[in-house]
Amino acid sequence: MASNPPAPEASPRPKAFAPFEPFGSSEPFGSAYGPAVAEEERGEWNPTEESIRPVRGRHRVAKQRGGLARSSTVLGVGVIAAVGAGGIATAQGGKPPVRIAMPDMSAVTDSLPDAKSLPGVGALIADDPAPAQTVAAPLTGAGITATDAQQGTTDAGEALRARIMEQAEQQQDQADTAERVAAEEAAAKKAAADAAAEQDKAKAKAAAEKKKAEEEAKAKAEKERLAKLAKSFALPTSSYTITSTFGESGSLWSSGQHTGLDFAAPTGTPIKAVHSGTITEAGWSGSYGYRTILTLDDGTELWFCHQSSISVSVGQKVTTGEVIGRVGATGNVTGAHLHLEVHPGGSSTGIDPMAWLRSKGLNP
Repeated sequence: MASNPPAPEASPRPKAFAPFEPFGSSEPFGSAYGPAVAEEERGEWNPTEESIRPVRGRHRVAKQRGGLARSSTVLGVGVIAAVGAGGIATAQGGKPPVRIAMPDMSAVTDSLPDAKSLPGVGALIADDPAPAQTVAAPLTGAGITATDAQQGTTDAGEALRARIMEQAEQQQDQADTAERVAAEEAAAKKAAADAAAEQDKAKAKAAAEKKKAEEEAKAKAEKERLAKLAKSFALPTSSYTITSTFGESGSLWSSGQHTGLDFAAPTGTPIKAVHSGTITEAGWSGSYGYRTILTLDDGTELWFCHQSSISVSVGQKVTTGEVIGRVGATGNVTGAHLHLEVHPGGSSTGIDPMAWLRSKGLNP
């Protein structure tokens, strides 16, 4: 068995890096890995089981696989060193594995900035982290919010349905609110209209009551006036019956209409002066029979006709209630009665004696 010299020792840590030579180059590695060793100086080295026995404190070498033996430590360190140097180290067939030393990284690590000072990183590792801000309903899935996830709604369709139902309920609430507001406004308007109507009704009632009170007061005053006036006026006769009124039509009157008011009474019933005045006529007057005309102070003439006898003379002053004649049936008559006519201002056309007597407080 041929003896093999021990594996060559690795060079001390280089002082400076030098780039690897390209693969396949016949030149030895650069000064970064120590001075180049000539092939003849290295001699032939055939690894055997005895020569590659693991040495304590150094890396362990596994059995060759495909012509190359390397340990896991050497492989890991080689890959790191190769990546750090910007190249790839490969083992040439028949060449011994190269010891690769790691550079001193203390200077690099010392120059690195503090992690807490990095933007976005300091808050993550701070001793007293700031309280997290709550985001309103962030999506945790397709259409699923964190609230949905907390409530157990994790199905996207169910979450969408819940959202639609929630929106429908909100719209319904808004519609109900709008309807309630509209109803309240309508009720307020109706209440205002009813109040206005009641106010108008109250005003109308008050006005009607006022008018009624005024009319009643006026009627009362007129009644009092007539009662006082009646003391100065009197009905022309007593124990009578009204048989014909003013304006009646018939062939019994030459004008075709009755021009006075008839008081039927027995012959000889006294005829009285209705009011104080002066006798301006007393005697026979054709179809009127015996007639007496009493002229009042305002010029109104009162005609007393169909008398059976006359008790006064022309120019005589008489007072209210004084007897001036007697009921009879003289002239154009069908029975004993007093025919009374009223001629305001002495006019030839008379007025209704019934209305005139009532205006004086008398009620025939």
